[in-house]
Order: sequence, then C-alpha cells, then structure tokens
Amino acid sequence: MIAGRNGRAEAVPAGSGAEALNELFWRSEILQALYWMRGEGIAADVDASQLARFLAAEPAMVAVQLERLAAGGLVVAADRSPRRFLLTERGSEEGARSFDDEFASMTRAGHGECGPGCWCQDPRHHADACPNRPEAARGA
Repeated sequence: MIAGRNGRAEAVPAGSGAEALNELFWRSEILQALYWMRGEGIAADVDASQLARFLAAEPAMVAVQLERLAAGGLVVAADRSPRRFLLTERGSEEGARSFDDEFASMTRAGHGECGPGCWCQDPRHHADACPNRPEAARGA
C-alpha cells in the first residue's frame, strides 16, 4: 500500500523500493497522528478504523501497520476489544521527533511570544523584561 493521489492507500508491488518508502511513510504518519491525538487530548489509544478515518486510509492497511509498529515496540495493544493501540515511550519519542520535523515551521513562537532563541532566555538577562513581553520581567 502507498498513499495515492486521491489520499487513499493504494497497492504497490511487493519487494519494490516503493514498498519500503510506503512503510516509512505510514510509520511516520501513524506515529505523528498518535502523538498529536494524545497531546491534544483527542485519544490516548485508537483502533485501526478510528485511525484510518483520521488518516483517510484503508482500515485493513492501518491495522497491518499498527501490528508492525507493535512488533517494533513503538505501540502496544491495549487489552480491549476492538484491538486498540497506544504509544510506548519509544513510540512517543519517535512520534514527537517526526511531528517536530514535519511541523517545525508551523509551531514556532507566535507574534509577541518568546521563542527558545530569545535573548531573555540567557541567564544574564533573567530579571530583564523580555522585548516580546515588556509587561512581565522574567525571573522576578
């Protein structure tokens, strides 16, 4: 299976380079989705059909991918029916890294927010007002 032009999963020839890329694609997509869904409080665990709707993919393909992620220690099956999956610590780390790689340009500090590179993060300026937030002196 591979992501098709219409957004649905499509079959690819077994043993092809496209199949390997497809595996990487779905691994990343699923881990990112689980990481985001948990972080936003949408769901801590999901079943294949729920995740398939979210990803606009075929439930059978998502179920196969979830089983592969479980075999790799990135997700674990919850003891419920239908079979539900949640991130392991390692899966959460991978999902966070992948999510950050994918969305870094969209998750920067907004206008008026202090970012990680702001000079006010320097300990020498801990008591100075940040130019992004002059109403609040840091470290006070």
